[in-house]
Amino acid sequence: MRGFLISPAAERDLESILAWTQAHFGEQARLRYEALLAQGIAHVAEEPDRGGSHHRSEIADAARTYHLWHSRNHVPVADGRVKYPRHFLLYRTRSDGRVEIGRVLHDSMDLERQLPEDYR
Repeated sequence: MRGFLISPAAERDLESILAWTQAHFGEQARLRYEALLAQGIAHVAEEPDRGGSHHRSEIADAARTYHLWHSRNHVPVADGRVKYPRHFLLYRTRSDGRVEIGRVLHDSMDLERQLPEDYR
């Protein structure tokens, strides 16, 4: 794995997603979504241009998105699987080779309005 960084905005996104999931669906659902998020991040850290990812040159030269849908079948069955994930990762590969997760956004959000300032 190349390694990865999670921006402060993405940290807040992760905390919010997991808190909301637990409040609405319970601890087991939160654990399932947490496992899915970890798998999605691991996937893009291992292979930033993996299948299912999209280069987003309209955002920034190095920006990519990856919907967690593409990682859902790679979470160990013992953890349970999320049938219909609704989030995607906004990320880029830094000059040192590490992947920087800029945001973790719900797929109904307007991406342009949620961009980290340094992606603009």
